[in-house]
Amino acid sequence: MNQLEILRFALRGLLANKMRSALTTLGILIGVAAVILLVAVGEGSSRSIQQNIQRLGANTLTISPSFSGGGGGGGGFRGAPGGGGNTGPRTQARQLSLADAKALTDRTLAPSVKSVSPVVTASSSTATYGPASHAIAQFVGTYPSYFEAVNKPVAKGTYFFNDDVLAARKVVVLGQTVVEELFGAVDPIGKQVSVSGVPFTVVGVLKEAGSTGMQDADDIAVAPLPAVQQSLSGFGSLSQIVVQATGAGTTTTAQSEVTAILNQRHGITNNNPDYRVLNQATLQETVSEATGTFTVLLGAVAAISLLVGGIGITNIMLVTVTERTREIGIRKAIGAPRSAILGQFLMEATLLSLVGGLSGVLVAFLGTRLTIAGIEPVLVPSSVALALGVSVGIGLFFGSYPANRAAKLRPIQALRHE
Repeated sequence: MNQLEILRFALRGLLANKMRSALTTLGILIGVAAVILLVAVGEGSSRSIQQNIQRLGANTLTISPSFSGGGGGGGGFRGAPGGGGNTGPRTQARQLSLADAKALTDRTLAPSVKSVSPVVTASSSTATYGPASHAIAQFVGTYPSYFEAVNKPVAKGTYFFNDDVLAARKVVVLGQTVVEELFGAVDPIGKQVSVSGVPFTVVGVLKEAGSTGMQDADDIAVAPLPAVQQSLSGFGSLSQIVVQATGAGTTTTAQSEVTAILNQRHGITNNNPDYRVLNQATLQETVSEATGTFTVLLGAVAAISLLVGGIGITNIMLVTVTERTREIGIRKAIGAPRSAILGQFLMEATLLSLVGGLSGVLVAFLGTRLTIAGIEPVLVPSSVALALGVSVGIGLFFGSYPANRAAKLRPIQALRHE
């Protein structure tokens, strides 16, 4: 019996029980589709996060105050001798100040720094225009260099300028969400909005940035730093200092320069400063590693359903062998070799898994055309090849036991089977 005849016998056996064969392939279909689709969702999520980080500027450092840890030149609680603990809250940590920001602009000490933007954030800022009212998620006071540093281009109107900062003019650039909530279809440029009772004139509208998870990046307003301090936040410490390096290749050098300056100003003598520096390039690398692990985990979970599908093949093939015992006996009695019986049932198991795998690839491909939980899946070719290959391997592996059982049947015993 040649391979073609074995294939013909296998197809005939599967088509004799169409519904049972279809339900068996369904398990493999679900497993393969789940693996490919979940890996695609993980890849899409990873790319989305990395794109959002890149929007913040690949050569940007964000400096924020830190009040954890117990060491530092400014004093603070230290762990017990020999305990190695730095767990208590810092008691004399210095806040970030405008003087810190100005010190970072020193071209001699920080030649890799292109711009420095001090940032204050006003909380609970409700803006009104006529009858419309909107609670702005982020009301930022800063310098004009902030727009380039965090990659926030203006779509309409203009930025505010250094003269506006020096004169503390109450002008504001709004995000798309704020414009839609307050103005609707009205052109906001030149209009005056009231923010917590303080009038601000709209000079520009930011380009739409989109949402990042639960956070709306367009629900933002940006105004000159002194104007926000005078009317909303007060003249306290800074919320952040945004530093733009001269290029993507000098970001690490700029971080070292910034760290040296701040350590000197804050009297930091150990590795426990009262501020933290967020390097966007480092963050992107860390997030990439985390999302890669997340994607592998999703694929592993989905692979369990593929394993369950393989067990289903074993179950159905055992039932098939039992039902066709007399047929096996007749074929053996008229001279069919053991290899032909073995090959036929292995072929049936492989066909079930192959058809299920190909159907799963098709379903997964269609699924990646859809947006799932706000994420656009990205098909990973290697996951398709791996899932399809594993499904065929599962068919061979889980079909080998029933096929061996059929091949080992003695003709006389098989013919006596009722």
